[in-house]
Amino acid sequence: QDSRRIMALSAGRSLGRWARPLAARAFASAGDPGAIRVDLSDCFQVHAGSVGFDQYPTEAYTTKEELIEYLEIMQTMRRMEITCDIEYKARMIRGFCHLYDGQEAVATGINAALDLNDSWITSYRCHCVALLRGGTVGKVLAELFGFGSGMTKGKGGSMHFYSKEHNFYGGQGIVGAQVPVGAGLAFANKYKAQPGEPMPVAIAAYGDGAANQGQIWESANMASLWKLPLILTIENNKYGMGPSQARHTSAPSYYTMGNHIPGMQIYGNNIFAVREGYKIAKDYCGAGNGPMYIEVDTYRYHGHSMSDPGKVYRAEDEVKLQRTERDPIKYVKDLLLEHSLSTEAEIKDMEKRIREEVKKAVDEAKKGSHPGPEHLYDHIYMAPDGSMEMPSVVRMPDSSKTQYF
Repeated sequence: QDSRRIMALSAGRSLGRWARPLAARAFASAGDPGAIRVDLSDCFQVHAGSVGFDQYPTEAYTTKEELIEYLEIMQTMRRMEITCDIEYKARMIRGFCHLYDGQEAVATGINAALDLNDSWITSYRCHCVALLRGGTVGKVLAELFGFGSGMTKGKGGSMHFYSKEHNFYGGQGIVGAQVPVGAGLAFANKYKAQPGEPMPVAIAAYGDGAANQGQIWESANMASLWKLPLILTIENNKYGMGPSQARHTSAPSYYTMGNHIPGMQIYGNNIFAVREGYKIAKDYCGAGNGPMYIEVDTYRYHGHSMSDPGKVYRAEDEVKLQRTERDPIKYVKDLLLEHSLSTEAEIKDMEKRIREEVKKAVDEAKKGSHPGPEHLYDHIYMAPDGSMEMPSVVRMPDSSKTQYF
């Protein structure tokens, strides 16, 4: 019965539709029937900044239903990313392709703490955030195939997912370039906020390899001056492309980089640590206190991109240790098993179903086709009423090839 219940809970939700509705931030508490306590006492470090910030959680509570939901989300992410690996090697996916497996608890935990009022922009490692913010496995894969049925109609590819409806402003192909845009999103959130009400926040996520970019310092400075609700999120997966932290930064405590801006370091393979930390950050920044730095300690299993096997600059034993001792999905499975909330067989049934669903979604995505030349100039110009407008002329370097409409 429990196995069927797990499958029913999961099947009742469209694959990939995990964006939290507006104001839907209900979490388990100690008094809930069947709630279990999760110890977070070793999951945080805090940088006080000039404001004496000292907030961090020491525990969280969860339920069987919540654990099952988080496990399903992260299992779907991982299966999707493994499928991307397969399809890339089969040459169905071309160009750049950066995978997120190993980091699933970061995006899932952030998503659990936010709602759709909050804006989110991230780096080019963005497939799984797209899945949380309006995407489906089918739409993500169709986009990677370059098909018109993709999430950005086959024109964005791996690095440029987007869903304005879900306040997701995509991945950025340029290292660190999303952070100034994130500051702009935070400015918009503050500008449009109702007086006396908490402001929606903006997440600007980037990797440790981007952390010393000048544009990030400039964005943080502006956010601090104007007290923007910006959460600068460093997903520290330990390698900036190939170089380790020891080789690419002289200040590896990224959460302290804001100097007077408060910061928090979170153990990112524990989804509850991420969720509880971002709940605090959302409330702090949304209350008009200005920005915050958050460094999330995580790890990527794949290389930097599909062109990088990830074996030259790190030992196989290191990756193996991460998979066996720090895996975010294993952590949720262990909680279910340790508290007798599920069995190995039930979890295996879920994994099997997710594999089948992902395969079905990919097979369906492969039926798509590339957008035709008639769509070449779509979504470039916008009319005053917000509709799409064709330009009257497209000038070419060779004037004889200039096109008129």
